[in-house]
Amino acid sequence: MSARLLLIDDDARLTTMVGDYLRGHGYQVDTAGSLAAGRERLRGEAYDALVLDLMLPDGDGLDLTRELRADARLKRLPLLMLTARGEPLDRVVGLELGADDYLPKPFEPRELLARIKALLRRAEPDTAGDELLRFGRLEIDMGARQARIEGKACDLTGHQFDLLCVLAQSAGRVLSRDQIMDALKGHPIEAFDRSIDVHVSRIRACIEDDPKCPKRVLTVRGSGYVFARKQDADE
Repeated sequence: MSARLLLIDDDARLTTMVGDYLRGHGYQVDTAGSLAAGRERLRGEAYDALVLDLMLPDGDGLDLTRELRADARLKRLPLLMLTARGEPLDRVVGLELGADDYLPKPFEPRELLARIKALLRRAEPDTAGDELLRFGRLEIDMGARQARIEGKACDLTGHQFDLLCVLAQSAGRVLSRDQIMDALKGHPIEAFDRSIDVHVSRIRACIEDDPKCPKRVLTVRGSGYVFARKQDADE
């Protein structure tokens, strides 16, 4: 069955064009022109991914992002944010609130399609089985797509969980941002793309005892990140 997408944007011309383009590539696409209409759709229907404009006539897409990540049913819904403002800070805030990816306007429909495909791939169940990675009090359940500290689930988005897995599966090895993006099958890093840094910050907030003094996900200045093979806090 083809994936079902919801596109929330008040630009009727854009939603018609993008909707037709995505349908032509086999997706089911519903559209909404406001936050209110989008909320109504999300309450009554199940979607595989959401494409959300940042600026809407009845509010800010960031507000809906915050609501979704606080909703047990929708907190893991893959979410791509569209931004017309062009300010890096807007993108960072969206990622901090739980968006999995962003795409500045104007954009090429082919790039949107590629990013949606990447989001959906990340959301697919792990076919490797029920592999469980353990690092002291932290365990990463690949099959359940869940990270837990002493049995308590960590509040990670699907994209953040995938990023954590990439780091943990290469424990002890420094990974550059390019290597991480490649492993995530993501998009090329732009000149001012802080998405990896923002997601790492959110991961630390969930799995570190003190996010300001991390012991699990470490920064290697000028090189990237490394997941600690041995974590002193757990010894």
